[in-house]
Amino acid sequence: MGISQEDGRSGGWRVTVRARGRRAGLPPDGPSRAGGRPLARRQDLRIHGAAGRISCIDDSGRTRWTALCSGVPNAAHISGGRVLVTTDSLAYTAWGNLGPAVLLDLADGSRIAELRGARGAALGGGRFVLGLEGYDAFDTWAYDRDGALYDSWRSYGHYVIGTGIRVVETDRNIPTGSRVVRLLPGGTVERGPSLTDPQTPEPLVLTDGTILVLDAGVLRAVGRRLEDTVLAELLAIDAGEAWRYHGALHRAGDEITATITEQHPDRPGEHSHRTWTLTLHRGG
Repeated sequence: MGISQEDGRSGGWRVTVRARGRRAGLPPDGPSRAGGRPLARRQDLRIHGAAGRISCIDDSGRTRWTALCSGVPNAAHISGGRVLVTTDSLAYTAWGNLGPAVLLDLADGSRIAELRGARGAALGGGRFVLGLEGYDAFDTWAYDRDGALYDSWRSYGHYVIGTGIRVVETDRNIPTGSRVVRLLPGGTVERGPSLTDPQTPEPLVLTDGTILVLDAGVLRAVGRRLEDTVLAELLAIDAGEAWRYHGALHRAGDEITATITEQHPDRPGEHSHRTWTLTLHRGG
């Protein structure tokens, strides 16, 4: 496939490929939480996690509260006086490293509910979505501020919250049935463009709500109405071989870095990675 065009456009956005490269081995690690980087932040409050505990610290450095948990916190989401924390388990289980998800009161850290899910996102008014994929699960559940379930959908992936809930699905199946979808009330899933990669990386969200998706070597732009356009064809990846490739997108200002890591087909421990530097432009 290669680079189909050096200047790709989608509605109000276009990209220009500035540089590319290829190296042996795995890419450098992405940003870490070393040095006290919080899981989430709301005004002067920061949520931190360590094995077995969740802490809320204010900007003065004072610990407001600490709550115990049975896992290692990996993400936190804050909404309307509540905080949802997902965790990895301390021991391998039938669900792999999935630990409990806990809903806490932001004011004092008291536990509201213990839930099950691997990936979440904050809605308004203390509400959240929480999702899980694996075995027979491919589901997203919506919970209110008291931890009560009020809606559910047969969909799972990267959640994009704005004027509604969009999902860049990741079903880990080959061939994949993943799409970019919108979740509507009453469990309705509005189906958008189909995807080629069963494990698309976390997308980028632009100021107008456009989602940039790295889908099996193709950089795609998906708008609010789920319309999609190819911005750049970076690497030809056969759908049946997509499991050997893992991508990542990072943005710094108007510069986007796309990274695709390839596992050797016969030597699982051997990898190489490619990078592309693209400039994002607004307008024609």
